[in-house]
Amino acid sequence: MTDSHCFDTSRLDALFAPRSIAVVGASDQASKIGGIPLDYLLRFGYGGALYAVNPRASRVQGLPAHERLAAIGAPVDLAIVAVPQSQVTGVLEDAAAARVQSMVLFSSGYAETGSDGTAAQQALARRAQEAGIRLIGPNCLGFMRPGHQVYATFSPAPGGGLVRPGRIGMVSQSGAFGAYAYSLARERGLGLSLWATTGNEADVQLADGLAWLAQDPETDVIMAYMEGCRDGPRLRAALALAQERGKPVVMCKVGTSALGAAAAASHTASLAGNDAVYDAVFRRYGVLRAHSITDFFALAASASIARAPKGRSIGLFTVSGGVGAMMADDASAAGLDVAPLSDAAQRQLREWVPFAAPRNPVDITGQVTNDMTLLERSAHLMLADRQFDSWLGFFAAGGLSDAFWPVLQSLVQTLRTHHPDTLLAVSTLCPPERRDALEALGCLVFADPGAAIRCIGALARLHETPQALPAMADAGSALHLPAGTLSEQRSMALLAEAGVPVVPHRLVRTAAEAAQAVQAVQAVQAAQEMGGRIVLKVCSDAIAHKSDVGGVALNLADAAGAQAAFDRILANARQARPDAHIDGALAAPMVQGGVECIAGVHRDPVFGPVLMFGLGGIHAEILRDVSLRLLPITRDDALAMVRELRAFAVLDGARGRPRVDLDSIADTLCALAGFAQRAGATLESAEINPLIARPREDGGCVAVDALVIGREAA
Repeated sequence: MTDSHCFDTSRLDALFAPRSIAVVGASDQASKIGGIPLDYLLRFGYGGALYAVNPRASRVQGLPAHERLAAIGAPVDLAIVAVPQSQVTGVLEDAAAARVQSMVLFSSGYAETGSDGTAAQQALARRAQEAGIRLIGPNCLGFMRPGHQVYATFSPAPGGGLVRPGRIGMVSQSGAFGAYAYSLARERGLGLSLWATTGNEADVQLADGLAWLAQDPETDVIMAYMEGCRDGPRLRAALALAQERGKPVVMCKVGTSALGAAAAASHTASLAGNDAVYDAVFRRYGVLRAHSITDFFALAASASIARAPKGRSIGLFTVSGGVGAMMADDASAAGLDVAPLSDAAQRQLREWVPFAAPRNPVDITGQVTNDMTLLERSAHLMLADRQFDSWLGFFAAGGLSDAFWPVLQSLVQTLRTHHPDTLLAVSTLCPPERRDALEALGCLVFADPGAAIRCIGALARLHETPQALPAMADAGSALHLPAGTLSEQRSMALLAEAGVPVVPHRLVRTAAEAAQAVQAVQAVQAAQEMGGRIVLKVCSDAIAHKSDVGGVALNLADAAGAQAAFDRILANARQARPDAHIDGALAAPMVQGGVECIAGVHRDPVFGPVLMFGLGGIHAEILRDVSLRLLPITRDDALAMVRELRAFAVLDGARGRPRVDLDSIADTLCALAGFAQRAGATLESAEINPLIARPREDGGCVAVDALVIGREAA
């Protein structure tokens, strides 16, 4: 599906790796927008051909000034355009005539200003595409490539000091955040391979930057700041490419949107909220999502310093029992496995320090001050005993001590030598040069042990993400749904045909038929001692939420009651919706017992069909305890959706409750996904609410209500 999307990033080489640059609107004043990039390129030593374009000057910052791009008479890979919006069209035509390969457009006055600006931006994008020019912007802060001295930006950040070249690429949709992040990277000592801002994204989007970095041999880790996405398949393809190339993506995604959810007729759209869908996208492609600026940089630095651990086991070592307890709590919250040491290892530790806490966390207390050898002996014992995937040591302010520093440095060196596959981390206060020395050994260094554990937990997820998107299974012939809401009868029929187990039901059109429905259910269920009760629900394409119009009657046990209920619910529905065509009422047996769940698939406006599952009632609507997956899915994905609910224990037999048939739920989710595949672009949403989950011996799960909404395919 989207993973097969092929990016042609070769044309971005002229943008991000230009051999020649022209600054259009070049200014002799290094403080002006047209002067800043030229000043940077000259001052910081850009080695390619450099041209100034200014029709009103003969020389600019010591360079000959050209009247226009076409007058240069030499190939131009990149034009940095710093002119008012009114002049941009002329510059673009000039660039097309000069066969310029790419352009950075600082100019504002486009989509950010309203409908007229949007139209102007679309025209700009079309003309650039016709001319074969890759365009970043408009309304952007540009980009920098520190290792190649390319500074196509008017940001003041480099003027305060240059970030060192390195192997972390950074792409931001926001120029202001990008400039702030550049300065933070410089202060943190992170080395960047690329820094880019995409602005209004008339052509080059954040996804294009991600894809280029995924293929850049000078980049190992990718940082991205996102406010939103218009092209979901493009983003998914870029993330898939980074995943395929083994390059961790650290994403800071801000903002939420109500697109597609505000006017939805089903619960699924609102439960699968915009930001929750982004979470599902990131999880699918192993993206490390940062929810704070601190974590954004900590995760990126960690991913660039150390390889991801191969599993979730962690050894915790501390010189403070209180901090050890906090670390254990944080590790549990991060989903890490704090397995205890063996009895033999614990006995050995007690022989060395009788008052040690030897389980895990291992606390050898302040005794390490009297016997510095305890540090290495204890750490090596831990890793030899349990082969932990990660190891974290807390040493308080020990990194500031001249006496303790050689011991700590020796510890990291020997652990790295003897346990090369273990992720090593220490939490201690230390000066930057000591932090750099430990990081050079592949050891993560944190002042806060909680931050260390959050990063280790995030990195551990990288090995747990599937590396290939499942192919769409053959779900049968294509299905074309009519636009609009379908009645419960039509919805149930469609889902039953797709393989969803649905409760037996029949459409009754008169009160007499309703009475017959009770008698039929009683005849079937008498031997099963299930009470023979039925439910009646008004049936109409125009009424999605039947209870809202008084169109539901429950626990009907006799013919007279069923007849009266039929007349009542149809009268209620006609009074509430006199415009609605009513087919009759749907009669079905009451389903006894089980756990009420909700399952649905909703077409997200950016990413397409998204599958949702959760427990019903308060769990879904108030606690929002639901799991999501982008389609397509595997059966393992379906089982994982069920197991990752916070309330999974309710399904798994908590407190003596019968354990429901999990396989039946997974099969139903796969059938629902297959239905969405067949319906394609004609499906807006399909929802089963409730889906009653029952034990295997009771028949497994069963859909007792359904709502399908079709849409006009584009």
